[in-house]
Amino acid sequence: MFDGYDSCSEDTSSSSSSDESEEEVSPLPSSLPIIKNNGQVYTYPDGKSGMATCEMCGMVGVRDAFYSKTKRFCSVSCSRSYSSNSKKASILARLQVAGKPPTKKAKVLQKQPLVAKLAAYAQYQATLQNQAKTKAAVPVEGFSWGSYINSNSFTAAPVTCFKHAPMGTCWGDISEGVRVEVPNTDCSLPTKVFWIAGIVKLAGYNALLRYEGFENDSNLDFWCNVCGSDIHPVGWCATSGKPLVPPRTIQHKYTNWKAFLVKRLTGAKTLPPDFSQKVSESMQYPFKTSMRVEVVDKTHLCRTRVAVVENVIGGRLRLVYEESEDKTDDFWCHMYSPLIHHIGWSRSIGHRFKRSDITKKQEGHFDAPSHLFMKVKEVDTAGEWFKEGMKLEAIDPLNLSAICVATIRKVLADGYLMIGIDGSEAADGSDWFCYHATSPSIFPVGFCEINMIELTPPRGTYRILTTFYFEYFSVILYVPYALFLKSEVPNHGFHVGMKLEAVDLMEPRLVCVATVTRIIHRLLRIHFDGWEDEYDQWVDCESPDLYPVGWCQLTGYQLQPPAPQSSRDNQSSSSKQKKKSKSQQYKGHKKMTSLQLKEEMLDGEEYSFLQGASDQESNGSASYYIKQEP
Repeated sequence: MFDGYDSCSEDTSSSSSSDESEEEVSPLPSSLPIIKNNGQVYTYPDGKSGMATCEMCGMVGVRDAFYSKTKRFCSVSCSRSYSSNSKKASILARLQVAGKPPTKKAKVLQKQPLVAKLAAYAQYQATLQNQAKTKAAVPVEGFSWGSYINSNSFTAAPVTCFKHAPMGTCWGDISEGVRVEVPNTDCSLPTKVFWIAGIVKLAGYNALLRYEGFENDSNLDFWCNVCGSDIHPVGWCATSGKPLVPPRTIQHKYTNWKAFLVKRLTGAKTLPPDFSQKVSESMQYPFKTSMRVEVVDKTHLCRTRVAVVENVIGGRLRLVYEESEDKTDDFWCHMYSPLIHHIGWSRSIGHRFKRSDITKKQEGHFDAPSHLFMKVKEVDTAGEWFKEGMKLEAIDPLNLSAICVATIRKVLADGYLMIGIDGSEAADGSDWFCYHATSPSIFPVGFCEINMIELTPPRGTYRILTTFYFEYFSVILYVPYALFLKSEVPNHGFHVGMKLEAVDLMEPRLVCVATVTRIIHRLLRIHFDGWEDEYDQWVDCESPDLYPVGWCQLTGYQLQPPAPQSSRDNQSSSSKQKKKSKSQQYKGHKKMTSLQLKEEMLDGEEYSFLQGASDQESNGSASYYIKQEP
């Protein structure tokens, strides 16, 4: 039975009724092959028409597909129910389905339970609201994810890898082969019409779509954001009274488009009826403008300051330090970033805090509730615990491409630690950085050696790494391995070579085109396309600063494209320019690169870091500093 494309999937097909469409549909030439549903007439491409209304449930459908000789019921169950119930019960059933007395209008062509109908109607309403609320995407001149993916045969990280991103936890079974209804651009009609398309390839939120009827012809394939306002579940046109018109290029291929669609859509999947509503809900963020928070002071990493939320885009916050009169002294981070906390957090754990010169809150500002902030895992500090002076390895917060030898300088409350990078600490400790004991950015001694990662030794160290380890760590106290065993590796789904959008944490207002180049258990090395490796970043697989392909387009955030070819040909000048830009984020702090360290070595003595000979990947639970066998 062809019930408004109900054959796609009983669980996922859209079905509901709507008295008025979003916009009026202009009359279309009767000679065109049109599957039309304007609330009045349902006409097949072959010119046949004929509708029937179920006298039990009020469902409207094709008369030939109804049961009984008189075609009074849509199913055997309705026929039997009618026999055992009164006429009054039948009328009440209609009222429950439609929400009002049935009319003669042929509006719905689904045979679905009441719950599905209500869900579909809610989805339709959410679609209308979402179209009004969704911000226009910010175009990036000269860059298209679709062309970039196609021309290089890249693979994008799936949306399910990003639990903090919109739809990250409810992406469901959206995959290649899913059918949707989209605008038909291969049409000369004056009004907006739609047609069925199938997903050929997925890249994050973006999907490469092909109109039904084109078979293996890819000439009219196009990329579209699955969460955009122009993609709908199959059946949406029937619900909202929109016309389905085959593309002009293939109109001649079939004379019976109804039979073609029934055959193609039987057993196929489509988007859930409430997909648009879920998208809208997942893009609602609890942080609001004018909220006050405590955030790291970018000029003195060892302390926090009060800042006010100025903008919220896709869960990312633009925070303006409270004392900035012209609102230019700002800091970008995600709402789940470990760098922001509720007002009073610093005092509660003993962290350094810069008191504001502003004696009272400005009008309209209010403290963000503590429950909005990301919770850290509770730890038991009663037994063996971190102590001041213990050595470990940590990602350098001022040079995120480096993992360095570090020292615990102070133990705070609630499992927080102040850590300094050996050999480059400021005399006043202003560059100490606060990590939680469960942070994925700190590691036990030997982590880099075991996993073949280049370890940055303290500045001035000139012995080869093996000797350095034996001589440096044999006489000092290092953090016991047992304190790191609690970290588990989730089944994150990332693989080397996957594309994504990532924040440049040294200039956190920028979100850039990036690639996963190494995976060490739960640790990812992120490379910014077009830039030198020295700007790579080590980040956790669950970092809120990583996003699926298409995130910027969905949220309206500006995406930074790969460096142009001219920049790649002249990396020395472009690198200097980017390094200067990065240095403005954390003023007054300079870190040495591996090359600079090597230049400080004694003349004539060889120096070599352990290089990553092989990249070991892990997607399962494990102690993340244990080497994995190939």
